[in-house]
Amino acid sequence: MRVILVCSGGMSSAIAAKSLKEAAQADGIDMEVHESSSVKFQEMVKEDYALALVAPQIRHHFDRLKKDADSAGVPILQIKPRGYSPIGGKFLLAQIKKEAGQVLK
Repeated sequence: MRVILVCSGGMSSAIAAKSLKEAAQADGIDMEVHESSSVKFQEMVKEDYALALVAPQIRHHFDRLKKDADSAGVPILQIKPRGYSPIGGKFLLAQIKKEAGQVLK
């Protein structure tokens, strides 16, 4: 399963992406997590992703990003702050299971 994680510049998301990948792997889920800046998101979300995740610090862009994700047919979630940290992967994975569990099947 491919996931795109978007933040402002596409750099801070690498820490959260690594934590999410580790949590998914520990849970037996095959997951690739790619990082994107909010500027590149419109094009990247079209590249066969199962889920898009939006960093808490750019929540004010959520509606615009959701339109891009909806156009690509990709479900999108706003990451809760607890899940966006070096140790937040298990919290983010729990959020995904709760709010978009259908993408994990």
